[in-house]
Amino acid sequence: MNPVPRPTLRYLSRRDIESLGITMAEVVAIVEDVFREKGAGRAQMPPKIDLHPSGDGFIHAMPGYLPARGAAGMKWISGFPANRERGLPYISGLIVLNDPATGLPVAVMDATWITAMRTGAATAVAAKYLARRDSRSVGIVACGVQGRSNLEALGCVFDLERVIAFDVRPEAARAFADEAGAQFGLDATVTADVRDAVATDIVVTSGPIRRTPRPTIPAGWLEPGAFACPLDFDSYWQGEALAEAHKLATDDVPQMAHFRQLGFFRDTPVPYADLGEIVAGTKPGRESDDEITVSINLGLALEDVAVGAAVLDRATGRGVGSELET
Repeated sequence: MNPVPRPTLRYLSRRDIESLGITMAEVVAIVEDVFREKGAGRAQMPPKIDLHPSGDGFIHAMPGYLPARGAAGMKWISGFPANRERGLPYISGLIVLNDPATGLPVAVMDATWITAMRTGAATAVAAKYLARRDSRSVGIVACGVQGRSNLEALGCVFDLERVIAFDVRPEAARAFADEAGAQFGLDATVTADVRDAVATDIVVTSGPIRRTPRPTIPAGWLEPGAFACPLDFDSYWQGEALAEAHKLATDDVPQMAHFRQLGFFRDTPVPYADLGEIVAGTKPGRESDDEITVSINLGLALEDVAVGAAVLDRATGRGVGSELET
């Protein structure tokens, strides 16, 4: 009788993952498929389990299972705004993948690159269904990692021409604009007035998530036909501004309800649809050019495990990463 091989675990660092050359267009396609599967009811994803050990700092456990991709696992992710003052990243974490047939862990990988890419991709998917097809301008409010990944992903779906950058740190906005102009060939400008960035075809806000927000975007700033994607919960948006949307969606209705019970989204209207329902075609997306639309994307574990599974497949095929005995 042949002995059963000892299980191994593949570890992938951020450098390992980035070396694989997975493109944003590939990630957008994966994430769109995730929403389609979720909207059709072919996925398992309980709401995030959240810890808040320090002020606005959070640590989330995010499990998910996507049968169509044979992807099961969990992301253990943290976001600590004060880390910037320490010279440390705001977001850090790990993704653990399991074999759905045996439950055995098969991989542990850095979560930062995947988180940035899949978050930008989710915005692009939401915009594909909810923004005007002729959208050409983007406003980025908070010009960190997410600002960059969101702009890159939107460029995979739209023929962008212009980006307006706002950040509470003017030097961050200037660096972002310089990079956007050089990398994507866009007319990139910096503004000291956040309203300029909001008065665009597509606006993305990606500042820190605050338990007690002091939102600065009021009603009346979004243009007719605009699409907005808040990635920072309700930290930037006043309830009256969100209530102006003709259609307000979210990437996961139960998850938003869970966070509403924790004290977030006090003034945010109830979403009309889950983004998965829109992608799957069971709820309408944009229906006219003058509609104001919003998708509040909270971040899905399904995105993480699906992109993580694609990363693992490519890494295994190329022999990238370190195999550890379990």
